[in-house]
Amino acid sequence: MAKKCEVCGKTPVFGHRISHAHNVSSRRWMPNLQRVRVKIGTKVQRMNVCTRCLRSGKVKKAAR
Repeated sequence: MAKKCEVCGKTPVFGHRISHAHNVSSRRWMPNLQRVRVKIGTKVQRMNVCTRCLRSGKVKKAAR
């Protein structure tokens, strides 16, 4: 699964993990993606959507 929101395009962000001794290693912050059934027009489709898009109402979840 691609770690990308299919609505807003949010992807992982890269940074550094820094210890108290200032040892540096790479790390990633992942977007909080949920696989949900989304209503697009008259069709129902499964999409990977971040929780920010779900909460803000950018997508409409399909009823079961």
